[in-house]
Amino acid sequence: MTLPANAPQSSVPKNEPLARLLGVRKPLDAQARFWVGVLAFVLPLLSWCAISYVPFIWHPQVLVSDAGDTKVPGEHSYVAVGERVDLDVVILRNRELDAAHARRVSGERVNPIYLQAPHAVARAMFTAFTTAPERDGDAWLHESLLQSCKVIFWGFFWSALIGLPLGILCGTFPFFARLFEPFVDFVRYMPAPVFGALALTVLGLQDEPKIAIIFIGTFFQMVLIVSNTTRSVEVSLLHAAQTLGANKRQLVWNVVVPGAIPGLYRDMRILIGWAWTYLVVAELIGEKSGLSAWLYQQQRYRHFDNVYAAIVIIGLVGLATDQFLALLGRYLFPWETGQTKLVRMMRAVRRALPQRARLAGT
Repeated sequence: MTLPANAPQSSVPKNEPLARLLGVRKPLDAQARFWVGVLAFVLPLLSWCAISYVPFIWHPQVLVSDAGDTKVPGEHSYVAVGERVDLDVVILRNRELDAAHARRVSGERVNPIYLQAPHAVARAMFTAFTTAPERDGDAWLHESLLQSCKVIFWGFFWSALIGLPLGILCGTFPFFARLFEPFVDFVRYMPAPVFGALALTVLGLQDEPKIAIIFIGTFFQMVLIVSNTTRSVEVSLLHAAQTLGANKRQLVWNVVVPGAIPGLYRDMRILIGWAWTYLVVAELIGEKSGLSAWLYQQQRYRHFDNVYAAIVIIGLVGLATDQFLALLGRYLFPWETGQTKLVRMMRAVRRALPQRARLAGT
């Protein structure tokens, strides 16, 4: 079919792959979402591999395998076998050796020790869990990880326990919004770590001040975010409920809270990630503990592969938590994402479990 020359641009069919991928506010199909999601991790990994394995991109040092003629004096004669030396230093040293007709320095182009290659980090993600600490009494990686998860859990638990109801009240009643939000808005601009010395003095040296920093870092933001999400509930729903004779308590529990729950659930997912960003600062307050203490030890021993491994593990734990909550949210709020198929599948699993149990019993 031939379209007229003056046909609007939107009526022209676009079947090209690029047009489908870059449609304005158009959702991607399932296959495209999968591969683009994979690409989001592959691209940074490829960049990391290029920097680590391709010498001419960025390898500013030389791992010396032959120090040359060490008897030749010179300003740069301190080059030793096994050291990582800046490339400029090796070049100047070789000029001194060439002038004396002596054996040159040789070695392999490498990156600084603080930039570990992907294979070294991948190996460390296993060996860090199986290698004993350098000193007796130091924590293993799995112990440090569990300790950090404990601090995150309790800090966010108390923040949500107080912040959620307060935010809902502020988003529902203008009186509470005017009473609490100005002060909350004032405090939220204060960096949470500045309260470290005070929390240490009041709460001691153990986990309590660390939990307090996580609480402070998320609570004040949570109140404002929750109140804004609560205000997004359609006013027409409130009017309809009032027309049917609902009182204030029924408006809150039967209209406002159910209408805001999907948005509040998304807010909690975001704020959990916010809590992780305060973890390192919080764990360095008082007695160092958790992943922060473990990272500090590995940096001191110059085990930078373990440092990268711990950083990646933090990201994996956070990502796994977020994806689990996202999957749970699709089941809890299918009307938000249209995931009715998932709901039917979960119901089918629940129906099948008792039947299989009966068959196994017979």
